[in-house]
Amino acid sequence: FLQTPAAEDYFGMLSLLLQYFLCLFVFQQALNRGIAAVKEDAVEMLASYGLAYSLMKFFTGPMSDFKNVGLVFVNSKRDRTKAVLCMVVAGAVAAVFHTLIAYSDLGYYIINKLHHVDESVGSKTRRAFLYLAAFPFMDAMAWTHAGILLKHKYSFLVGCASISDVIAQVVFVAILLHSHLECREPLLIPILSLYMGALVRCTTLCLGYYRNIHDVIPDRSGPEMGGEATIRKMLSFWWPLALILATQRISRPIVNLFVSRDLGGSSSATEAVAILTATYPVGHMPYGWLTEIRAVYPAFDKNNPSNKLVNTNSTVTATHIKKFTFVCMALSLTLCFVMFWTPNVSEKILVDIIGVDFAFAELCVVPLRIFSFFPVPVTVRAHLTGWLMTLKKTFVLAPSSVLRIIVLITSLIVLPYLGVHGATLGVGSLLAGFVGESTMVAIAACYVYRKQKKKRNENETAAEGEDSAMTDMPHTEEMTDIVEMREENE
Repeated sequence: FLQTPAAEDYFGMLSLLLQYFLCLFVFQQALNRGIAAVKEDAVEMLASYGLAYSLMKFFTGPMSDFKNVGLVFVNSKRDRTKAVLCMVVAGAVAAVFHTLIAYSDLGYYIINKLHHVDESVGSKTRRAFLYLAAFPFMDAMAWTHAGILLKHKYSFLVGCASISDVIAQVVFVAILLHSHLECREPLLIPILSLYMGALVRCTTLCLGYYRNIHDVIPDRSGPEMGGEATIRKMLSFWWPLALILATQRISRPIVNLFVSRDLGGSSSATEAVAILTATYPVGHMPYGWLTEIRAVYPAFDKNNPSNKLVNTNSTVTATHIKKFTFVCMALSLTLCFVMFWTPNVSEKILVDIIGVDFAFAELCVVPLRIFSFFPVPVTVRAHLTGWLMTLKKTFVLAPSSVLRIIVLITSLIVLPYLGVHGATLGVGSLLAGFVGESTMVAIAACYVYRKQKKKRNENETAAEGEDSAMTDMPHTEEMTDIVEMREENE
């Protein structure tokens, strides 16, 4: 089996998921460790960085989904230029928003007033948010080239880039912890490490593109690939995915907002936000990589028209992808229950890796156990999204983002009346939002499937009608005989 083309494709899929696993878990823990290592006001620093990072991810999220544009649409140098141009403009807009929030009254209202944090936490959050202004652009450039590389089956290179990102961040956290930044500006420890990792990843992916793909792909896309991709087509494909990811990323700031307001902006609110900051990466670790399953369909499905030039020998079918998805979900569920329901395992992870004290780690146990149920809705959403991306029918996904926000806010309002507060309220509401979103994605997929089936039946009926009409028509020789007989009678 290991020597077959199918095995090579399966290992490509696993490489795609494993790089996300490493990127999500290791570097998030390294950054949190860099903050928690500052013993003075460690909880306040975690809360400040958590608020700034979650708001930044809201701006970064839509641009990181341009990876799927590179995966589906970029078939030539001209297509790649258009994709990069879109990302340059989007990165500039994100930088302007970062600066406005850091310096204007809008930022003071969003961070200090809405979240009910004190002046110290608010000022640190706005300062961290300003430091992160250039990160969305770097992240978007990296993801765009990652999508192109995945299209051409360089998933191992994409994985190496992410691992290099992780290593660079861990190394720089360790180096900066021994510098004067620990005393002067502790927030710069995780932020500079984040930048260095992004720089390494972006450089690796860009060099990989120029070395392996740039000279291979044509200057323009031919008709066999569906014609040249326009910016309008790219944006039409991208905006529903961007809207979905934006709502996913804004979910965390909304949770932080409601949790802090529910606790009245007291020290308990700061502690709750710090718990969420510490538990998010740990809770995401066993299931977060499942979101990358959506890239499997467009990258490996042999029926995808855009893979004609790069996937002619693929043996992976929709059945293979479904089996692969189910195995990934089962693995994630098993990992969740082993990590979060086995006594003292989750506490040990928080104490040994992040560096919090044991009393704080005990407060994170219940939220982490709620994370155990996330793999099911996440897998359903990712698998169906990948199928719809292959069909280029992403527009049907837009309502799912609206439903997610509605369910999330409803849960954040209703659950406190049932006695649920703090970080448990936040994670429980996130789960409800995931379930609502996955349900709407499933409904959208059923709608597209029924339309496809109806269209297929109509085409088959039309084809049968043409066949029967051709059968009923007399042959040419018979028509000639009939004409000659008529002429003789006349």
